[in-house]
Amino acid sequence: MDMRGNHTQIKFILLGITEKPWAQTALFVLFLLIYIVTLVGNVGIITLVRVSPSLHTPMYFFLTHFAFTDICYSTVISPRMLADLLSEDKTISFTACMMQFFTFAFFATVECHLLAMMAYDRHVAICQPLLYVTIISSRVCWQLVASSYLFAFLSVIICTWSMFGGSFCGPNHIDHFFCDEFPVLKLMCSDTHSSEMIIFALFTINAVSAVVVILLSYISIIRTVLRMCSAQSRAKAFHTCASHLMAVCLFFGSGFFMYLQPSSSHRSLDKVASIIYTVVTPMLNPFIYSLRNKEVKGALIKCGRRLRRLFNHRQLRRIFQ
Repeated sequence: MDMRGNHTQIKFILLGITEKPWAQTALFVLFLLIYIVTLVGNVGIITLVRVSPSLHTPMYFFLTHFAFTDICYSTVISPRMLADLLSEDKTISFTACMMQFFTFAFFATVECHLLAMMAYDRHVAICQPLLYVTIISSRVCWQLVASSYLFAFLSVIICTWSMFGGSFCGPNHIDHFFCDEFPVLKLMCSDTHSSEMIIFALFTINAVSAVVVILLSYISIIRTVLRMCSAQSRAKAFHTCASHLMAVCLFFGSGFFMYLQPSSSHRSLDKVASIIYTVVTPMLNPFIYSLRNKEVKGALIKCGRRLRRLFNHRQLRRIFQ
């Protein structure tokens, strides 16, 4: 099937996770529950930070954007994947495939930068506490977040052009559950070496630079913590970083497994890694930041008390009316 003509007429077929009907039904139920929990958890984090004055700090400002990106890039993948699990027609147009990759890559890249910013925030809070308010001001927070969105947009524009700007010819089957880099590049007729090099360079600039910032921040944090006299102070400092470290390991661990191996070595295990960072990680992040964080748990308790008082007040008003 020759697809060298007009790109708008090209259609791909997503092979999905599995072709077994019984497995597709079970996976649909599982991933639907995960997606619902992802939405509820991340919207809950954003709402809690907004309504709780005690959480109006730079750390939680970054966390709200982190939760927002989790919602967005999970929504780019999950609804389409759920529909394909129940549908026999798994075709996707060239434009829809390109937009799916662009949107997913954009929010995933933003998340890389946000994880680096959150590490830097912890570095300043622990290593330079007296200058924290000056260094991590509200203006600086907005500048950092805006720059991450802008840099991600420019990077992903180049990356998407490299992937979808070439010629495509049959077969048109994408061996994946969404339009990801390597499955799409396999369908190109033209030489993909230059495209792979551009994508690898952009991935290195974004992801590896973010990891470098995170590592340098934590090296500085560890040095500062080890110089603390009080064991209680050391434990408190490490505890404030635990949630962020878990999120970093989940996101970058599965991401590096996928994108830092040669394209020739990609296999079915990659689908499992993709499920982890596109579906599972966005669900786990709200729990990581809430269950291991005393400030978030405290804000949740306060909100619960407010809602209880409001409910009791309305009940009393109904009784005496």
